[in-house]
Amino acid sequence: MKESYFIYMLQCNNGVYYVGHTSDLEKRLSEHHNGFYKGYTSLHLPVRLVFVQECSSRNDAFLLERKIKKWSRKKKEALIEGDFHFLSKYSKKKF
Repeated sequence: MKESYFIYMLQCNNGVYYVGHTSDLEKRLSEHHNGFYKGYTSLHLPVRLVFVQECSSRNDAFLLERKIKKWSRKKKEALIEGDFHFLSKYSKKKF
């Protein structure tokens, strides 16, 4: 049986979006909520899951995580809302 991988985005109590990937979404969310990982999310609890997408491999999830982390807040919010028109608009480079 092929293992699933997920890219996820949390909104921290200060409004900042945190992006990560995992093969066990339920466990990872529990770890974030309980402050298991001493880092950004543990300092900004509570956190709320705002986006999740299944990926075909760990590498795909990792690459998508890295890509989304570089996005602007507006572009992340367009992804969260599923607003692909605005996602495309925020993706266009300004010359």
